[in-house]
Amino acid sequence: MKALVTGATGFIGGAVVRALVNRGSDIRVLTRGESDVQNLVGLTVERVEGDLRDEASLRKALTGCQQLYHVAAHYALWAKDPSIFYDVNVTGTKNLMAAAQAVGTARIVYCSTIGAIGLPPGGGLGTEETPVSLNQMTGHYKRSKYLAEQEVLKLAKAGLPVVIVNPSAPVGAGDVKPTPTGQMIVDFMKGRMPAYIETGMNIVDVDDVAAGHLLAMEKGRIGERYILGNKNLMLREVFEILSHLTGVKTPTVKLPRLAILPLAYLNQWIANFTGQPPRIPLEGVKMARYKMHYDCSKAIRELGIPQTPTEVAFEKAVRWFRDHKYV
Repeated sequence: MKALVTGATGFIGGAVVRALVNRGSDIRVLTRGESDVQNLVGLTVERVEGDLRDEASLRKALTGCQQLYHVAAHYALWAKDPSIFYDVNVTGTKNLMAAAQAVGTARIVYCSTIGAIGLPPGGGLGTEETPVSLNQMTGHYKRSKYLAEQEVLKLAKAGLPVVIVNPSAPVGAGDVKPTPTGQMIVDFMKGRMPAYIETGMNIVDVDDVAAGHLLAMEKGRIGERYILGNKNLMLREVFEILSHLTGVKTPTVKLPRLAILPLAYLNQWIANFTGQPPRIPLEGVKMARYKMHYDCSKAIRELGIPQTPTEVAFEKAVRWFRDHKYV
């Protein structure tokens, strides 16, 4: 059975491809001409060029594939032209789902994000059933992914054989870009974090996220969402783990979010003018007000997603960033 993977050159997509290769699956990957393919080096996969904004290329890529893992997305906290988030994440997803319908793809796993999952207004753990709306989405990335997920849910109700997975904050090997979480690790390793804004996050090994995709393909219920996560941590706890692994001291200065917000707005204004990403991403500062902690038990119970200790996941990330000269 042949599977098409989008986003295969990225962090999660690369991990999904490695998991499929290790299982001996027949894999085709969709890449753009300018993609950095280092996550595919040494892997036996068929590569086809295409773009989520070109439905004809998607139909061609899907022809002969019984399974689809849609992992591609524009993932960032800032873009000079925010329309890229909606062109890729929303319109691109709709194009791909339409192509899958047209060629009769038997089963689909769509990779959404934990950011599309709601959080209880009074505090506590978010679940797949926690109510959430578009006006609760912070930033263009989350808004675009929420809108894309809503489109996929509509299609599932209409009969599209799709399962949705919502990864939390993955860490591990292969974070080539790196992601915002990976950049935080790199900055910490370089000693660039003298202070921080306290917040909460759910951390998961990227290889467990990949395993969750394969398990969702095998066991997931059509039209259901599954949080692919592991351990809820506060940011200071993350730094303590990284300090133990690297020897870099944990920052001791905790800054009030409201004091940093004006600097983030100024940083974004400068970034919009220069075209260079801001050092203090406004969306990151805005998101820090939320303790993004979640109940991951549904994916554990129904899919059997592995739960690698987060310390092991961080150790993989630290080693990979060192080996690949990010630090």
